[in-house]
Amino acid sequence: MESSLQRLVVVSNRLPVALKKEADGWKLKQGSGGLVTAMAPVLKNRGGMWIGWSGAAEPEADMEELFSEFTEEAGYELCTVPLTREEVRGYYDGFSNEIIWPLFHDLQSLCRFHPRYWRTYLDVNFKFAEAVARRSSPDDYIWIQDYHLMHQAFFLKSMGVRRNIGFFLHIPFPPPDIFMKLPWRAKLIQALTEFDLVGFQTIQDRRNFTACLHRLMPEARVEGRGAVVTVNMSNRSFRAGAFPISIDYAQFSEMAARPDVVQKVFDLKEALRHRKIILGVDRMDYTKGIPERIRSIQTMLRRYPDLMGKVNFVQIAVPSREEVDEYKELRTEIEQLVGRVNGEFSVPGWVPVHYHYRSLPHDELVAYYAAADVALVTPLRDGMNLVAKEYCACNNKGNGVLVLSEFAGAAAQLQRHAYLVNPYDVEGIAKALHRVLYWPKEERKAHMSKLREQIRRNNIFRWVDSFLRAGIAKSLEDFPEVETVHFNRV
Repeated sequence: MESSLQRLVVVSNRLPVALKKEADGWKLKQGSGGLVTAMAPVLKNRGGMWIGWSGAAEPEADMEELFSEFTEEAGYELCTVPLTREEVRGYYDGFSNEIIWPLFHDLQSLCRFHPRYWRTYLDVNFKFAEAVARRSSPDDYIWIQDYHLMHQAFFLKSMGVRRNIGFFLHIPFPPPDIFMKLPWRAKLIQALTEFDLVGFQTIQDRRNFTACLHRLMPEARVEGRGAVVTVNMSNRSFRAGAFPISIDYAQFSEMAARPDVVQKVFDLKEALRHRKIILGVDRMDYTKGIPERIRSIQTMLRRYPDLMGKVNFVQIAVPSREEVDEYKELRTEIEQLVGRVNGEFSVPGWVPVHYHYRSLPHDELVAYYAAADVALVTPLRDGMNLVAKEYCACNNKGNGVLVLSEFAGAAAQLQRHAYLVNPYDVEGIAKALHRVLYWPKEERKAHMSKLREQIRRNNIFRWVDSFLRAGIAKSLEDFPEVETVHFNRV
């Protein structure tokens, strides 16, 4: 393969589609989440490949045909890595989500440091690395996504497979006092140093990483200033940088302007009798601060009786990991809190909290974004939080307000024009909401205009561009769209 036709190969835990078993057999369903939103437009019609798990434990043979059909339509190739139920339990449910996820979100009390999780994590990472070695060529750029696959470069090198390989961490990276609690801390940090480029959401995450590196590998030396630095080890060097992920701004803004979506916005406002709408949108997860947010709404209504009957808080919670006890307990806690707040404040014709526990169609979600007067985005800790950016992109009238947790990665970019709050401070959030609901229109428009421009300029394509420039001194334009893509079937 000629270097001018260098492909981008994305590797993540999940493919951008999910398998769903229905009465008449398996069906492919478009995946959700920030990573799919980010990468699908980048790979489309550029001859790229996405390697990942299908989402089905021990898949059946006829599924491959479904993936082939998707490949033809999507304009990039899918390569599935099959996993057994035992592997999924140990690597995904166990190490990734019961150790790394809580630890990296400063919630180490929720970690379960089972050694078998670590062993399965390594086994599955080796399996992924074998797929990368088999399906990629030396000319390809391999871009590993997220905490599930931190050992890819380590295993590829152990096989003697040379690839230009970058890694991007979508979640926060913790400071040394938290990271050092991980029993396998030295092995994990060593694995990350084997990548050619390690990317983080914020400069603070990158600094946390280098601080951990200094603690465990004192010989490491950091050179350079700015977003991307060089780390010199005793026998090699690699780069580490901050690359804040973003969204396809134009797609959200254009959808919000569609006549059918504009009609949905009107219908929503009519249904809520043109009261002010405060909106929360989250995946159901204990890092998102949903209970604290509902308590903040309760505090607001208790403290500011002038808002009674004039506002509605709409919380959309997208189901996630419904079989896990912590998530079941979280759902129960949220539902009880909603019941308490509505029980305390409801009057005929007005229920203050509207709670939706379900996934919404994309156009319906955009309508909620466009209808909301305030977005309340208050995770306890978050790598970035794309909801904050999606809300601003959909706010075409420019009169919305973003109330944002200072512990979201997005705060580093948006702090000048968002209203920053501490997600644990229920009184502070109540006060912030009361204040922004009375902000003059000109002030709201001035801040939202700046937020929208920042997100429009630093969109998803710029994110990819900045990573590729740092990784291989190429830009997105070096992976041009092609009219016909011929894939090799293996």
